Amino acid sequence: MRWSRGKAGDEAFLHLVDRFERQLAKVLSLILCIVLLAAAVQFVGAVIQQFIDPNTGWLGDDLIRLLGDLLTLLIALEVLQNVTAYLRHHVVQIELVLITALTAVARKVIVLPPGSEDKPMLLVGLGLAVLSLSGGYWLVRRADITTLNASATPARAFPEQDP
Repeated sequence: MRWSRGKAGDEAFLHLVDRFERQLAKVLSLILCIVLLAAAVQFVGAVIQQFIDPNTGWLGDDLIRLLGDLLTLLIALEVLQNVTAYLRHHVVQIELVLITALTAVARKVIVLPPGSEDKPMLLVGLGLAVLSLSGGYWLVRRADITTLNASATPARAFPEQDP
């Protein structure tokens, strides 16, 4: 494909990039669906196996591991929602991204291994992440912004400056 100079060439290039983004997002969505399905089947199998095993301790590490796996599935599902929202509206929904990040940090806090209290910087970092993400989410909700202020059309080139 021959690229012409000027605005028409820029538009053609940006259209090609937009098509590539959409196709890649579709492929990634399909892969994520397959991974989610396999992980959900494995998760259900593990839960059933724990129900059958009379030695399963539901109040200890097994429960924490189960919650960690469940939250991992939910995070992957939220990522899939992010990608499909991008495909539908061609914008990144910042509120959904912040909720996904909050879920990921919550998962990390829930599955902290014993002895993590000996790592104060890890705890401080997780606390700051929770505060930052919560503050960002609050600001987005307060401003009543559910999507970035972007158009649903492919990106356009910057206007050329007159010399």
